[in-house]
Amino acid sequence: MATPARAAWPERPVRLVVPFTPGSVTDVVARIVAETLSSRIGRPVVTDNRPGGSGVVGTMAVAGAPGDGHTLLLVTPTTAALNPHLLRRLPYDPIRDFAPVGQICECPYLLVVDPALPARTISEFLDLARQRPGELTYSYGNNSARVAGAALARMAQVDLLGVPFRGGPEALTDVIAGRISATFTDFSNGWTNARSGKVRALGVTSRTAFALAPDVPPIAATLPEFEMLIWFGLSAPASLPDELAARMSGALNAVLDDPVLQRRLADQGFRPHASTPQAWGAFLRAELDNWGSLVRLAGLEPQ
Repeated sequence: MATPARAAWPERPVRLVVPFTPGSVTDVVARIVAETLSSRIGRPVVTDNRPGGSGVVGTMAVAGAPGDGHTLLLVTPTTAALNPHLLRRLPYDPIRDFAPVGQICECPYLLVVDPALPARTISEFLDLARQRPGELTYSYGNNSARVAGAALARMAQVDLLGVPFRGGPEALTDVIAGRISATFTDFSNGWTNARSGKVRALGVTSRTAFALAPDVPPIAATLPEFEMLIWFGLSAPASLPDELAARMSGALNAVLDDPVLQRRLADQGFRPHASTPQAWGAFLRAELDNWGSLVRLAGLEPQ
C-alpha cells in the first residue's frame, strides 16, 4: 500500500497569539522567536497580541482555532499554571484544550523597589515593611507577579498591599515614578532600569545568582524556600495531529539551536530550553501542580 503524501506545512503565514500586551516579557520572547522561525519555515510568523483577562482572551482565541499548525499560542505560567487556580470560571482547560509543541526558554523575575526607599537589601525591605505594616505596595501586571508578591509577604510574615495593573510594563512604570514601592518584573526591563538608577534591584527569584546580574542576590538567600522561574513555550489547538506537532517542535528546536537567537535571548535574560511535545506536555502538568502549591502558600483564593 502506498504511503499517503504528507501535507505541506506551513501552507500560509503562521499566527502566533501573544495573550499579553506589547512590550511585555511574553511579547519580547514571541517576537524574537517569530523572526527566526519565519526564516526557518519559509513563511511569515505573525505575532498577534490579544491581551485581557489575565491572558484568557488570547488563550481562548487559540483554543477555538483549527488544529492545522497555522495558529500557535505563546504559553506562560499565568495562562497554563496559574489561571486554573485563581479564576473560578476559567473557560479553558490548559491541558485538555491544547496540544503541546515545545518549550522555548526560562528566566527569573527581578524584585525591584523605588530607589527613594531606605532599603538596599531584601532584609532591609522586609524590615521596613514590618515597621510600616500595610504602607508598602507591590504592583503586578499578571498573575505570576501577583503570586510572587503575595508569597513573599506570606513567607516573610509582612503586610504588603498588592496593586493590579494592565501589564508588567505599566506595573514597573509606577515603581519608577515612585507611586508604588516594589514589583516583581521581567529581568530585561527591570535590569535596564536598575542599571540606570530608576529602580533598585534587590533580588532574583532563581535559587542561585543569575549570570547576567551576579551581584544581585537570590531572594532564597534570605527566604530559603522562595524560588520561582518564568518559562515560555508553544502550544496549539488540541486537534493538532501528533505528527504535525513533532514537525513543528523540530523546527522550533532548530531555531533554539541558532547562536544568533541564543544571544538575543541571553541579552534579554532568557535561557533557551529545547524540548519535545511529550516533554513540554509533562512539564506543563507538573507546573500546574507546582504553581498551585505557590498559590496556596500565598493564601490567594480563586475569584
